[in-house]
Amino acid sequence: MPNPPVPPTGVSVLVLNGPNLNLLGLREPEVYGKDTLAGIDELCRSTAAAHGLRADCRQSNHEGVLVDAIHEARTAHRGIVINPAGYSHTSVAVRDALAAVELPVVEVHLSNIHRREAFRHHSHVSAVADSVICGAGAHGYALAVTHLAKLLEENR
Repeated sequence: MPNPPVPPTGVSVLVLNGPNLNLLGLREPEVYGKDTLAGIDELCRSTAAAHGLRADCRQSNHEGVLVDAIHEARTAHRGIVINPAGYSHTSVAVRDALAAVELPVVEVHLSNIHRREAFRHHSHVSAVADSVICGAGAHGYALAVTHLAKLLEENR
């Protein structure tokens, strides 16, 4: 398989994680796995680097902080990978912020939200995301960053 096209060096993407993801590895490992957020951040950074990108990885339990990071991405980054966690199902504000910044967005979930409780089946974010990856565990983040790199290359 040929190497993927490399976007311009120094292109930055935002990897944004929502509430409770700071507890990964401790919180319900049977659902979310044993990987820690620090491990996932490193996976995202190394995957991004393999595609000539830099990954700015952040997490917040606060909706407004996530919205502010999305707004900042408009000028600081070329795309967003987001796991909005519980805000997927409740936050029109996060959805609207993603729509407003007009960047490529890949939504990622560790678990398959469609095999879980009914209230998790709908994500407000999915309607404005270019792609959704769910149920692949931590590997889903590598897939998301790789796909975002492909989107950026296509839109170059």
